[in-house]
Formats: sequence, C-alpha cells, structure tokens
Amino acid sequence: MKKILLVCLLLRAFAINAQQPLNIIPAPVKSELKKGNFAISATTTIVLAGSNLEKSAAFLNNYLKEIYGIALPIATGKAAWKNAIVLNFDRLDGKIPGAYNLTVDKNKVYIGGDNEEGVFYGIQTLIQLLPVDKSATLSIPQCSVEDAPRFAYRGMMLDCGRHFFSVDFVKRYIDFIAMSKMNTFHWHLTDDQGWRIEIKKYPLLTQVGGCRNGTIIGHHPGTGNDFKQDCGYYTQEQVKDVVQYAADRYITIIPEIEMPGHASAAIAAYPQLSCFPNQATTIYPGTFWSGSVKGKEVQQTWGVFPDVFAPTDYTFNFLQDVLDEVMTLFPSKYIHVGGDECPKDYWKKSAFCQQLIKDKNLKDEHGLQSYFIGRMEQYLNSKGRQIIGWDEILEGGLAPNASVMSWRGEKGGIEAAKLHHTVVMTPTTYVYFDYSQAKTEDSLTIGGYLPLEVVYNYEPLPKDLTPEEQQYIIGAQANLWTEYLPSPSKVEYMLFPRLAALSEVLWSAPQHKNWNDFKNRLPTQFKRYDLWQVSYHKNGINKGA
Repeated sequence: MKKILLVCLLLRAFAINAQQPLNIIPAPVKSELKKGNFAISATTTIVLAGSNLEKSAAFLNNYLKEIYGIALPIATGKAAWKNAIVLNFDRLDGKIPGAYNLTVDKNKVYIGGDNEEGVFYGIQTLIQLLPVDKSATLSIPQCSVEDAPRFAYRGMMLDCGRHFFSVDFVKRYIDFIAMSKMNTFHWHLTDDQGWRIEIKKYPLLTQVGGCRNGTIIGHHPGTGNDFKQDCGYYTQEQVKDVVQYAADRYITIIPEIEMPGHASAAIAAYPQLSCFPNQATTIYPGTFWSGSVKGKEVQQTWGVFPDVFAPTDYTFNFLQDVLDEVMTLFPSKYIHVGGDECPKDYWKKSAFCQQLIKDKNLKDEHGLQSYFIGRMEQYLNSKGRQIIGWDEILEGGLAPNASVMSWRGEKGGIEAAKLHHTVVMTPTTYVYFDYSQAKTEDSLTIGGYLPLEVVYNYEPLPKDLTPEEQQYIIGAQANLWTEYLPSPSKVEYMLFPRLAALSEVLWSAPQHKNWNDFKNRLPTQFKRYDLWQVSYHKNGINKGA
C-alpha cells in the first residue's frame, strides 16, 4: 500500500512538473526542464548568428550589467557556438510575429526567433531563467522552450496628463512592458489637468497648459488643496528619444491627444478653442482651489468638465497643426484621439453648435461629436494614419475607418467588431489597474476592486461574437490612470503583479493557462521584483486580500 501511495505521489509530482517545470511568465506553449545547468560568466559570448539582432544583444547586456554587474562580448555568426548565447532565426509558422525557440544545453543557450521580435522575446525568457539573487555564478537550467504569442496587440497605458512622470521613469515603464512580452505603449499626453507634449506652433500649450496651480487632497472634489504648482512636459527631442527607446524594444508608442472633451488645459492656453472664450472655468462647488478663479484655468481636481472644444474651423485647424507635429514624432499606425466623456452642455447652449447641427443635418449633439471625430479621421487618413478612440466614438455613428478601445465594459467592443471595426479590449472590470487590488488598501486609490485573479481569468474574445467577428479583436490593454498615483513607486505598486497576469492573458493560449499554476510561479516573480527594486502589491495572490 505504501509503495502504491509513493508511486501515486511521484506521478502527481511529475504531472505538475510536466505542466510547467519552469517559472516562466507568461506561460509558454511548451517547456521541458532537463538535467544539468549552463553557467554564464564574463567569458561567455553573445553570438549574432542572424542579422539585425544587435538590439536584443544590447538589451541582454544592459540587464546583465545593471543587475549582475557583468557585460558579455559580442561576436558574429562565425564565432564558435560554445560557452555562448546564440541569437538566430528559425523558420516558425506562427500566425502572429514573435514566436521563438529556446534551448539550453551544457555548452550554450540557443534562441531562434521567427523574426527580430521573436529573438527579443526569447531574451525575456532567458532573463527569467537567471537567478533571482546577485550570486557570483549565473547558472541557468538546461531546458527547451517553444513559444508564440496569442494576440497581436498587447498593451499598457500610462496617464501622464494627471501626473507628470520623468523621461527616466517612462523608459522604466517601457522596460516593464518589454519584459512582459508586450508590444504597445499607449501614452496619454493631454487632459484637463495638464498638456504634456511640446507643440512648437502653440507654445502656450506647455507654458500655460503644462502647469496647474494646485492639486486637490483626497478624493474628488477633495478635502483640501496642496497649493503647489504641478508642472511638466516632454520636449520634442525627449519624445523622439523615448520613441526610439521603445522601438529598440519592439514596442510601438500610440500617443493620445484628447478631443473633443478633456480639453481644459488646452483651452486655458488658447481660450478661443472654447464655445464661450470669455466665460471663466467652471469650478465645482466644494472644490478647494489654488490661485486665480478668473478666465480659463487648468483644472485642479479630477472628473469631467463641461468646457470642451468648439467644433469651429479655428479648432479644427489648431488640432490639425497639433497632429502634424505629433505625427512627425510618432511613426505609429494609430493616433489616439480620446473621444470619451465629452459633456454636451456647452454645445447645447452654443448658437454656433446648434446651427452647425442643422447645417450638417445631424440628429443631435451626439451626431455633432461623430462629425467632429469623423472630420479628424479624414485628416489623419489623408496623412496615412488611422484613428483609435474610446468607445464613446460609437455614439452618433462610428467614423468609417476608426478602431475602438472598449472601456465601458465589452459592449462597445462587441458592437464595433460586429461592424467589422478593429477593437482593443480594455474594460474597467478586468484591466483598470488604478482600481484597488485589495478590499482594504493601505493608500488612496480611485476605488473599485480588481484583484489579481480577476485579471488573470479575463478572456478578451467575447462569446457573443462569431469566430469571424472575433478576428476583429486584435488584443487588449490595461490602463493606469494616475489621478491618485502621484509617484513612480505608487504606479509600480498598482502595476505589479497584475502586469504579470495580463501578460499571460495576452500571450498564452487559454489551454496553457492555469490559475493555481500561475500562483506557484509568482513567488519567483516576487523575488525578481525585489531584484529590480520595484514596489509591488505583496498580497496580490490572495483574492479578497
């Protein structure tokens, strides 16, 4: 009986080990742990057996130098494949670019990608095989990994409008995305509380719109005001640097320029963008305000505000000028135009807007918003770009070539997919990382409750869609709105470990996902967070913590 029990226990242990023998996040298609190890030392060579793989080699070397204090020599494909990390191309038939194979034997590490991006993702897996302490010997297990991504769009957003973050931190955030095998950074650059990108034709956007005189304390509308100026913006040279930094990590940056709502900062700089240029900025009752209350002001609290862009020729010419400069900085296919939370109060009161609705034979103010977005889409299409916006752009009719980010649940994404428009799923209920991770948090958050397990169990392909319609769901992203995240450490705390869960949602096929197995891999990931010296939610594995 004891022998039978022992055999059963061994078989169970073998089954668990066979399912996921390596602590890799996101879970690969297939992995196998083998006997023995390979030790990386200062004499180990990175061999570029394929062309244009210098960026992957540089990323690995930078990581090794920063974390372990060593940098490896780099050689061409003619070098010996012994005591080496070999980067090469393999012919792999994945539907989505980024597949790779990784093998570790006693002589070498071999990474073969279906393209440059695949090699880079193989590097990220190699990094996860490294020890999670700064030991003298960088010993990694002999193993084999076959892997490929599930979704083409794997994204994270960072809101730099509400709180400004340094270039160094933005780059650090991009590294977090890269090491999670994700490929899109959605950079939210303008909002009611700050305009964060230099536009040379309109210098007041950053001189005036890039500064607010104070920020509320506590939840909206606030229990006080810090009475401190909050200023900051990215110069065009800095933006170019960040865009290149991301491209070196195979990440596309999608910039967001909000319109027609969330425009208070722009209107403070150029009041003629408003329907009522001479009317002072609305300050909500009970709001603690710092500085002048006359004229147009950058908002100091959070929420939605009635002063939005007027749909005039002046506004459209202004936005075209802005987007011209934005497009010179960002080569991305998509330009995000916002389109969310646009109150119609001022449009209803504006004689000009009401006449425009009649002249254009529009149904109502929702139709006017559709006209606004459609006009900007035509301009961007004429420049070879496409718009993407929040799901409110569906109201009044969707612009012909627009893509939709579905944030108010999945309904907008389902509707857009049925209309054969490209969709990125980003619903509040699964991927709003500004929501609390525990029912009782130790610091101020916007509210809500989004524990790690809920993120992990998200399925971006709605069952309401047919297989043909599901093809229009190109992926998903999580959003980090920063009203209540004033510091890099707070951003990291809200990001980790939920980013790990999201990476598995977007990379790993459903049959390779398992919540209990994921939890078993997390302790190693926590040690890696400690190695990186990042802030993270240490109770993240406990639902209801």
